[in-house]
Amino acid sequence: MTIWLVPLESNPDVLNKFIYNLGVSKKWNIVDVIGLEPDMLEWVPQPVRAVILLFPCSDKHAAQVAKENAEKKANPETYPTDLFYMRQTIRNACGTIALIHSIANNPDVELEENGILTKYLNQTRNLTPEERGRILEGSEEFIETHKEVAQEGQTEAPDPHDKVNYHFIAFVNKNGQLFELDGSREFPVKHGPTSSETFLQDAAKICKTFMEDNPDEVRFNVIALTPTHD
Repeated sequence: MTIWLVPLESNPDVLNKFIYNLGVSKKWNIVDVIGLEPDMLEWVPQPVRAVILLFPCSDKHAAQVAKENAEKKANPETYPTDLFYMRQTIRNACGTIALIHSIANNPDVELEENGILTKYLNQTRNLTPEERGRILEGSEEFIETHKEVAQEGQTEAPDPHDKVNYHFIAFVNKNGQLFELDGSREFPVKHGPTSSETFLQDAAKICKTFMEDNPDEVRFNVIALTPTHD
């Protein structure tokens, strides 16, 4: 049976409550990226550990994903052994999965020893992306925590079965490579070399390509995982 959740709002207040409930240290937080131009990126606290993009779904993007999935099946790529990647098997859970991808691939982000996310990662580190998705389905702690925060935010929470035309994906720096992690894809996407100093700028360039591919849309949102600054 498919599990349907109310989608998360791309709102730092809501998402921070969510990650803290999962056991992420308050030394870290989610912040808005208010613009992708170099002068705007300078306002984002460093070091940025992950960038999350919320974008409107389109037929063009779906066709591109299908094409790339087929190409990667025909010519498999290699990935870092410690890259944490999972498939999405729960409807409307893309925000949760983008957050997991962001945190799980940054071991310097401290987690509570017995927190929900720690227990999940310990259980799934050596599993396949598909198995990781199924384990998340069976985690009542995760599901209930998602449901709780999804009712908050600036807009009224939709019905879980309403059609959702937005999707969250995460970008991380793993071993000097920029990866796009999207639970609806069959494989991670490599975007070339990056560094801790240039990661935000490199991820911003990729976010811009999503916007350029859909120039009639303005409903994009970018957030980042950064150290908390008082």
